[in-house]
Amino acid sequence: MSAKPAEARARVAWRAAPEAAPCAPLPRVRPHHTPWWTHIRLDFRRYRATGDSIGTILLSQGFWASSVYRISRAAITGARPAFLRRPLQVLATLAQKLVEIVTGICIPAKCDIGEALYIGHYGAIILPRHGRIGHNCSFAQNSTIGVAGTGENRGAPTIGNRVFVGAHSVVVGKITIGEDAMICAGSIVTRSVPPRAVVMGNPARVVSYEGSFDHVLYDGMEIDVDRSASKEART
Repeated sequence: MSAKPAEARARVAWRAAPEAAPCAPLPRVRPHHTPWWTHIRLDFRRYRATGDSIGTILLSQGFWASSVYRISRAAITGARPAFLRRPLQVLATLAQKLVEIVTGICIPAKCDIGEALYIGHYGAIILPRHGRIGHNCSFAQNSTIGVAGTGENRGAPTIGNRVFVGAHSVVVGKITIGEDAMICAGSIVTRSVPPRAVVMGNPARVVSYEGSFDHVLYDGMEIDVDRSASKEART
């Protein structure tokens, strides 16, 4: 079967979906209570899984930014005793501002991010203060995940597990990006994206349901039950 009919069906299915209906199923962004040092170790292992050397990782601005985010989030949400949170919040804010200046990467401490974050390149990466991002997600340079909309429709995206966001992409609004979706470089996404969908363009459109499986690498992915089930569900 040729690729063109499959791509056409993907575009028609996405276009025909009601705007108000969420794309099902919602991504499983599981709550987690992992210590900050474990988060940093898991982030580090994501880089190793992509083939980066230890030296390259330690000099990676993306790893610097995610490490400061992990420590800052722990400081303002889980510090004990509780009276330490206010002074720690001041220190965390200063540290994050310094990281923004040095790296061009903004990851607010109140953004809820799962395990094993990967930021492969330097600069101009903006994540939302009240966004939700799943496990094993990857972000390329010059990508923005932001707030948009008005009234009840105003909000930030919820991004499922194992999503790849390409360079120069913009994903905004109270929308859902399904698990294993791939946002291709230069895409402008303002509508919810189904699981495993590959979208591109301005405005973004679905071009296939091949997913991000070849672009998101991490330890244990071959035995990850959720990933395997999602991969088998491709159409």
